[in-house]
Formats: sequence, structure tokens, C-alpha cells
Amino acid sequence: MKKYRVKVHRKGLIVIPAEVRRSLGIAEGMYLELIVDEQGIRLIPPKSLLTAFGVDGEKALEVVKLISASRRRELEEIRS
Repeated sequence: MKKYRVKVHRKGLIVIPAEVRRSLGIAEGMYLELIVDEQGIRLIPPKSLLTAFGVDGEKALEVVKLISASRRRELEEIRS
């Protein structure tokens, strides 16, 4: 386990060291999960569907696309 010291800037902004961003695949514009528990604060990069579903990742992406398309159609019907 490595420890880093970061400074809290105005509006609560902190800088995640480049080494950490690279190793965790964190890129500009990504959302991170911030978890607060009895141990403190944890920042968790979200897993991709491919990572979360392993070998079934491609099928999971297709399911998500189908659900999204269906939801868009439902919203269009409601707005009409």
C-alpha cells in the first residue's frame, strides 16, 4: 500500500497524483464513486461492463444498448 499526501484546494478540490491516475485508468471527465465509511474516504473508479461481466461483457453491452433504446422509445411516447 502506498500513501500520498494531497492538498485540499478551494471548493474541496484535490489532485490525484498522475501515477495513481495511470495505474487505475482514471481519465479527465470520468466519474468516481466516493465512499465515506468508518475508515474514512475511498475513491473508487467504476468498472466497465466488460470488466464487471468478464467473458459475458460483450453480451452485457448489447443488453444495455437494448434497454437504453427501449427507454428512449418510452420517453418519446410519453412526450408525444
